[in-house]
Amino acid sequence: MKRLITATLLATMMAGTAMADTTLKLVEVITSPERTETLKSLVGKFEAANPGTKVDIISLPWNEAFQKFATMVSAGDTPDVMEMPDTWLSLYANNGMLESLEPYLEKWEYTKGLTPRALELGRDVKNTAYMLPYGFYLRALFYNKNLFKEAGVSEPPKTMDEFVAASEKVSKLPGKSGYCLRGGPGGLNGWVMFGATMAGSNKFFNDDGTSTMNSEGWTKGLEWVVDLYKKGLAPKDSVNWGFNETVAGFYSGTCAMLDQDPDALIAVAQRMKPEDFGVTKMPVGPSGKGFTTIGFAGWSMFTTSQNKDLSWKLIETLESPEGNIEWNKRTGALPVHTSAEKDPFYASEQFKGWFDELADKNIVPTVMPTYLEEFAFFKDSLAIKTTQQALLGDITPKELADQWAEYLTAAQQKYLAKK
Repeated sequence: MKRLITATLLATMMAGTAMADTTLKLVEVITSPERTETLKSLVGKFEAANPGTKVDIISLPWNEAFQKFATMVSAGDTPDVMEMPDTWLSLYANNGMLESLEPYLEKWEYTKGLTPRALELGRDVKNTAYMLPYGFYLRALFYNKNLFKEAGVSEPPKTMDEFVAASEKVSKLPGKSGYCLRGGPGGLNGWVMFGATMAGSNKFFNDDGTSTMNSEGWTKGLEWVVDLYKKGLAPKDSVNWGFNETVAGFYSGTCAMLDQDPDALIAVAQRMKPEDFGVTKMPVGPSGKGFTTIGFAGWSMFTTSQNKDLSWKLIETLESPEGNIEWNKRTGALPVHTSAEKDPFYASEQFKGWFDELADKNIVPTVMPTYLEEFAFFKDSLAIKTTQQALLGDITPKELADQWAEYLTAAQQKYLAKK
């Protein structure tokens, strides 16, 4: 009997040790202090519900995340779960690195409550859910009411011409600029929005796979952005600005307009009074239409995970209606559950600009060609380098357009050849 009790105790101790040794690695890449603290809070709930399991959170700074994560992967240092930006999904999914979430979604009680758009975008590669989106990022226009009033701008711009006119008036004020240009990491959205709006189309490719980026319309749009900067309508150092710098430029009153997703509301609302700023629809171009980018991010599981069921449980915690709404309220994306529409938080005045865009048939939400395996490098490396060269006058807008068209044509034709 004594031996039996001893053996039982030993087995229990060993089982407890095994549980304590279960560690999941989670990588976040769209990083900020607020996001990390929110993630820690949700992970804490997962750990409490799964005794003996720990989650090691690795936070990569967004400006360097693409290169840093690629280095991790090449060294075999892959996570169990990672925050997957839309622009990276094709790269890792097409290389067989991501686990299909379809078997888990079939059994998940909340799958039916996801918005159709969430499942559609999560299945962007091979019509398979290699990622479960946690939220949508839709660009709208922030404007500083006080700077507008001081500069004699009566209302937010509705057209691209009005946008330039408002920028010119504000830029005449000492130390002020019209537009918070994002010339550094993550700046591609602005170039695509203004390029498509001037072109009157968000078509990226012709039927034969050739890129439209160096067409007359797109080239005019790229030139429009370069001219805005060269005329001094954006701060000189904005050629290097990323997310944090553009948002700070807006709430500090350095520049009067900012195109951004709902996540910028967090920092802006903390530092500006509600009556001092507004959020409205992006301006339309000569065609009468505007093209605002819509992006998404979510959670993916790597095929190398040794604890796939546990990793799904972690994704479940992050993506449940409770977890998803908590996450998005504090990080700024629009939630993926239809039940969120009933939440008073999203019915507030601050979200009106984004919902107005979604309801306006002349504002076309535009998904960039993230299905291309080469798109991640294009967005996070090539686009940054070439747009900065164009802003600084090292290459012309036409040369910028030609470089983009050459790269994207090769990527699209490679993609079509595999279909």
